Amino acid sequence: MGAHTDRHFIERMRWDDVARRIGDGAAAILPIGAAAKPHGFHLPLNTDRIQAEWLAGKLAEPFDALVWPTLTYGHYPAFVEYAGNSSLSASTFEALVREVAAAILASGCRKLLVLNTGISTLAPVDRVLARLDAGRVKHVWIHGGPRYPRAAKALAEQSHGSHADELETSLMLAIAPELVDMARAEASPAVKHATPGPLTPSDSNSPNYSRSGSYGDPTRATLAKGETLLAAMLDDLNEQIGAFIVKGPAASHQPDAIQTVLR
Repeated sequence: MGAHTDRHFIERMRWDDVARRIGDGAAAILPIGAAAKPHGFHLPLNTDRIQAEWLAGKLAEPFDALVWPTLTYGHYPAFVEYAGNSSLSASTFEALVREVAAAILASGCRKLLVLNTGISTLAPVDRVLARLDAGRVKHVWIHGGPRYPRAAKALAEQSHGSHADELETSLMLAIAPELVDMARAEASPAVKHATPGPLTPSDSNSPNYSRSGSYGDPTRATLAKGETLLAAMLDDLNEQIGAFIVKGPAASHQPDAIQTVLR
């Protein structure tokens, strides 16, 4: 990101310029991406934040949207045994999202898109946004389809994975290659069946043992895979966001009664 993004990220703007843009009808993007979550030996703790802010900058441009500061603390219980991990309880995280989202809507933004890079954060964000005006808020997951899942299925060589794996590492090679240390990439042990529960670096008998904190095989990652995955992801996100900003949500997907204020 460079100077061209300064008109989108509100932390780089003056408040009266933000007010003017809101008055002109600018939509808001609230990225969610951990700044302290282990991503193997080869990726930094702020991998999710890097992805969230890179994507937010790209998505803000075609819609001339405003990007709010990233929520970098969230509900990440799967990595509590790894040094540096910061995880809030689900209830605390929900309260954080609720208050920030309410403040954005109260500022006058006509639409709010919550751009989520996590998995364990999906349900808490859904619960919060279900209590807001469905015509003004939308939860957008970066791995949502239809294009990205097809691309991931076609490209993946690993037997399993979902975190700091072949796919996520490929994405980071396309977004911030200077931060990826492929010499330190380490696959997690092969598994016959995925078992729910947190990863562990200490219990080698656990089905979720991972010395590095990866789940999958990042050694199979390539820049070419990352570029293909990223293109599919951006196409999906642009389509979803464009439809919401222009048309709003489909009526059939909304509950009968929507509260316009938080309970």
